[in-house]
Amino acid sequence: MQVPLEYDTLRVIWWALLGVLLIGFAVFDGFDLGTAMLLPVLGRNDEERRILINSVGPVWEGNQVWFILGGGASFAAWPPVYAASFSGFYVAMFLTLVALILRPVAFKFRGKIDRPLWRSFWDYALFVGGFVPTLIFGVAFGNLLQGVPFIIEPDMRAVYKGGFFELLNPFALLCGLLSLAMIAMHGAAFLYMKAGEKVAHRAGVAGYYAALATFALFAVGGVCAWFFLSGYAITSEIAPNAPSNPLHKTVTTGVGLWMENYRARPWMLAAPILGLIGPLAAARLLRLQRERVAFLASALSVSGVVATAGFAMFPFIMPSSLEPAHSLTVWDASSSRTTLLIMLIAVLVLLPIVLAYTAWVYRVLRGRIDARFLEKGGHAY
Repeated sequence: MQVPLEYDTLRVIWWALLGVLLIGFAVFDGFDLGTAMLLPVLGRNDEERRILINSVGPVWEGNQVWFILGGGASFAAWPPVYAASFSGFYVAMFLTLVALILRPVAFKFRGKIDRPLWRSFWDYALFVGGFVPTLIFGVAFGNLLQGVPFIIEPDMRAVYKGGFFELLNPFALLCGLLSLAMIAMHGAAFLYMKAGEKVAHRAGVAGYYAALATFALFAVGGVCAWFFLSGYAITSEIAPNAPSNPLHKTVTTGVGLWMENYRARPWMLAAPILGLIGPLAAARLLRLQRERVAFLASALSVSGVVATAGFAMFPFIMPSSLEPAHSLTVWDASSSRTTLLIMLIAVLVLLPIVLAYTAWVYRVLRGRIDARFLEKGGHAY
């Protein structure tokens, strides 16, 4: 039986699925990364730090699945993107992996020895495990929007021509700061809903200021992207159903081109609107002590910020600053139609099960983590 899905449709579906997985990672893993970043700020003593850690302790490993799925999807659905990004961002990816490895080690070893110095060391390891990946992911998005210095050889091999410190340019660092503020806001909103009274109060204050910082940094980033940043556009005829070959196109660059999708498809404006209104709504709701709605507003804000970058760049996934015509796009950097179709069937079967199980876990683990919870022996860290 012939499945009525053309190659171009599958490519767009997998571009959307990659976006969903990145948003899922930012929303679900974001609040435990934010909690780890806020650990030295909100935890004034060992009991309070244990409350913070136990707030995310039972769920952080499940949240990490979104990151694994995103990497797996990019490898299977967009192999040239995976190859070019991991070779180009090798040092940054290595630092990210080292920081992420610290997290499970810290969770497991923190409670093994009841000594202040021992526990303090692992608390700061958790902080590093939250801060470093958050900063690097933001910097990576900033560099994608500017274009990455790579070329595609005639044998389809991606060759990176830049260096690590070139990634630390002003716009990329602005995006890194936005990522830190956004994830801190999301972590604080979660703790305001989940932690005990004293810690929740401090989390509400921290979340309020982090939300305002998120709004300001996102607005400044939007102005820079509109008036100063060079975007990319395909100028040759697009063949959406042709075999993947990044060398069969011409591309132009120009200031403001990243805004063209919003002019052509006004419905995409929902993403930047969420990115602007979401933090302000979260800040206001935290002040009004509406913890669940504040967390929802924070999640929508995170989703809007990530989707804004994806919508602006479409159909580009990884632009090349050295040879714009070598940029990797939705139409010329995907796996074969058969691969995309088989993977889509697997996702449609498995994803509902994963989502149902996730919903069940969060329902079972609902409720606040406070001193009484620790006294009952409910702590694991």
